[in-house]
Amino acid sequence: MRLVTVAQMRAFEKEADANGLSYNQMMQNAGRRLAEVVTDFTYDDDSEEVLGLVGPGNNGGDTLIALTHLAEDSWKVRAYIVRRRQDDELVRGLLEAGGEAAFFETDGDFSQLELFFGSADIVLDGLLGTGIKLPLKEEISAVLEQSSCIMETLDLPPHVIAVDCPSGVDCDSGAVAHECLPADLTVTMAAVKQGLLKLPAFEFIGELIVVDIGLPDDLVSFNEIKIEVADRDLVAGLLPDRPSNSHKGTFGNALIVAGSLNFTGAALLAGTAAYRAGAGLVTLAVPDPLHAVLAGQLPEAVWVLLPHENGFISEKASEILRNRLQRATAFLIGPGIGSIATTEKFLESIVSTINIPTVVDADGLRILAQIPSWHKKIFPSTVLTPHLGEMSAMTGLSIKEIQENRSEIASKYAKEWGHVVVLKGAFTVIASPEGEMTIIPVASPALSRAGSGDVLAGLIVGLRAQGLDAYSAAIAGAFIHAEAGLVAADDLGSTASVLASDIMNSIPDVMSELE
Repeated sequence: MRLVTVAQMRAFEKEADANGLSYNQMMQNAGRRLAEVVTDFTYDDDSEEVLGLVGPGNNGGDTLIALTHLAEDSWKVRAYIVRRRQDDELVRGLLEAGGEAAFFETDGDFSQLELFFGSADIVLDGLLGTGIKLPLKEEISAVLEQSSCIMETLDLPPHVIAVDCPSGVDCDSGAVAHECLPADLTVTMAAVKQGLLKLPAFEFIGELIVVDIGLPDDLVSFNEIKIEVADRDLVAGLLPDRPSNSHKGTFGNALIVAGSLNFTGAALLAGTAAYRAGAGLVTLAVPDPLHAVLAGQLPEAVWVLLPHENGFISEKASEILRNRLQRATAFLIGPGIGSIATTEKFLESIVSTINIPTVVDADGLRILAQIPSWHKKIFPSTVLTPHLGEMSAMTGLSIKEIQENRSEIASKYAKEWGHVVVLKGAFTVIASPEGEMTIIPVASPALSRAGSGDVLAGLIVGLRAQGLDAYSAAIAGAFIHAEAGLVAADDLGSTASVLASDIMNSIPDVMSELE
C-alpha cells in the first residue's frame, strides 16, 4: 500500500486519464470495489440494508455506484443526498436499480435522515472526499452533526464504512472536524492518504483497506512513490520459506549481546523474540552473573558468559565475542547493556570487526553515536532501532523536531549513514539508504512499555539470521511487533495492562496469520 499526498493522488488520476483510463471509469471501478467490500465485510448474517450519505464530489459518486451494485445484488439501499442534482445520472441509475433516495434540501426537519438511519445495518460515509478544507460548510456540518445525534439514540447503531476517508478529515494534515463520524472501516482508493496515518485522524478511520481503481501498472507518477504502508500481504511475502527438510542450521544463528545487572530481562526478551521469529539457534552473550537468573527461563538458548565489572559487560569481553561471531549469521547488540565506561570500550573495540548482518538497539545506539565515523565502521546496512530519545542522541536534534518530522528525518539519516533506520513510536518509520520508506500503520499505547523495544530488536535479528535483507527484516519485525501488541491488548482487554512479555507471547498469533 503506497502512502501519498492529496496532490500526488490527483496527479495519478490526471496521468491515468491522459493515458486512456477516464475519470468516469476510475469512479466506476472504485464504486464496484466498494460494493465488494460491503459484501465481504458484512458484519452479521442479518445485514441487508445500506444507507449512503452522498455528497457532491467524487466520493459521493463512488458511493452511488456502490449502492447501485448492491441494489442489483438484492440489498435494500437508500441514499441521503446533499448538494447533488436530482437528475444526476448516478442518482437515476440508483433509482432504476431499485434504490431509494432522499435529498437534504427537502428534508428540513431531518425526518428522512432519521428514518433511513433507523433501519440501516451499514452506513457508507461518502459526503466528503480527500480534498476538503476545514472548517466544513454549513450543509455538510448539519448532516454530520444530525447523523451523530441519531446514532446516539439507537440501541444498535449501524456500522460506518468511510469512502476514501471519513468526512471531515484533512487527508494531508490529519486534522479532523469536530462533526466527523468515526468509521469502523475506511476503504481508501488506490493508495493510503498520508493524513490517515496521523493523529487525530487515525483515531477516526477504524480498520483501513486499500482498493484498486484500475490504475495501469506502468503509471510513472505512481511508480515513483517510494513510501509504503505495511500490511499482512506485504509482510507475508517477506518471510522466509520453512521447507520440510530443514534443520536448525537452515534458519540461522542469532548472536545477541544484551543485559546487565540493572536490566537483566532485556536479554531474555530479545532472545525469546528471536526464537519466536523463527531463528534456528539463539546464542545469548550476557555478563556472567546473569546466567544463573536467566538460564532456566530460556532453556533453548546457548549461553556465552562475558567478563564483567559490577554486572556490566567488561572491555575484556571483546576477544570472547570475536570468536563467537564466526559461528553466527546475525548479530544484535544493545538491549539493556547500559553505558558505563568499560562497556563503551568493549563496543568501541569490536565495532569495526563485526562482519555479519547487525542490529544495534538501545544503549548500543548511544554508545555507537560517540564513536567517530561510527557509520563507516559498522557492518553495511546495519539495522538501527532508535526511539526518539536515542535518535536525538545520535543526531543532535531535539526530540520535538524529530517527532514533528519523523519520516523526513528517518529518511535523511538512513541515506547519510548508509544504514536502515527504524524510528520507533506511533507509526514506526523504516527508512533505507536507497530512499525507500515503510510506515507501520499502528499507534497504540499497548506498545509503550519497558522492554517492548527489546522484543522488536529480537524479532529483527531473528529474521536477519534467517537471511532476510536488512530492510525487509526491519519491516517484518516492526509489523509483527506492532500487531502482537494489538493482539495482547485485545486478549487482556486493556492497553494499560500489556507487558513486553505479553507482546512477545502474542507473536505466534501474528505469525500464524502470516503463514
